[in-house]
This record gives sequence, C-alpha cells and structure tokens, in this order.
Amino acid sequence: MEKLRRVLSGQDDEEQGLTAQVLDASTLSFNTRLKWFAICFVSGIFFSILGTGLLWLPGGIKLFAVFYTFGNIAALASTCFLMGPLKQLKKMFETTRLLATIIMLLCFVLTLCAALWWHKKGLAVLFCILQFLSMTWYSLSYIPYARDAVIKCCSSLLS
Repeated sequence: MEKLRRVLSGQDDEEQGLTAQVLDASTLSFNTRLKWFAICFVSGIFFSILGTGLLWLPGGIKLFAVFYTFGNIAALASTCFLMGPLKQLKKMFETTRLLATIIMLLCFVLTLCAALWWHKKGLAVLFCILQFLSMTWYSLSYIPYARDAVIKCCSSLLS
C-alpha cells in the first residue's frame, strides 16, 4: 500500500529539483485525495449520463453537449487528485498519449461550438462520439498492451 501511495503521489520518481518538487507537491492527505478522486469521477459519470438523457428532450442538444462534455472533463480531472495536476499534464502530453489528448481536447471544444454557436445537432453528436472514442483510447494508454490488444482484436474482426 505504501508503494501505491508513493507512485500515485509522484514520490517514486527519480530525484527532482526543488522547483519541480514544490510544483508537484500536494497538501492533501492520501485518503482525502482518494475521496475527491471518487467524488469527481462519479460526478463526471453522472453528468455524462444526465447529458445523454437530456438528449431526448426537445431542444436538449445544447444541454446534452454541455453536460456530456462537463462530465468527461470532470472524469478526466479526477485523476489530478491522484497524481497532482502538474504530473497529470506531463503524462497527458507524453508522446504515447499526445494524439489522443489533442483529439480529446479538440472534441471538447468542437462539441460545445457545434451545439451552442453553430446549432448543428449532427456535428454535436458526432463530436460527442469522437469524445468517447478519444477518451477511451487515451484511457487505454495507461494499461500496458491494451491498445495493442484492441488493434489486434479489431483487425481480426475486419479480416
């Protein structure tokens, strides 16, 4: 359990400079960070499901886009409680996750633009689907060999 705490708090890394340690440090206890991670993650799932339910209401595309996007952002931000915001950002923009991160963030913005400013329902739904796919691909990057397994599974289904 102690090893898990060190890894999640970023203390398992090699020696860091004083500035990096100060920027990475969290004043929250491990239990508090776990609680807020769970709260943020569950609320993110709740808002995404709520947004999906609102899609079927008349004129609900705007609410759908806002709640679904907010839910995904909350779920993504929940991991900041586990490893700290600076380490989270560093991991998001590593080369293995860079493309998925850029597509995911772009889809967040484009979903809101399509629903709120452009008033294009089809585009908003398309960008939400792309949000889901890019979030899934991004999440799989944290599981060793998961992306390879998905690619292999999909290629065997297509052939």
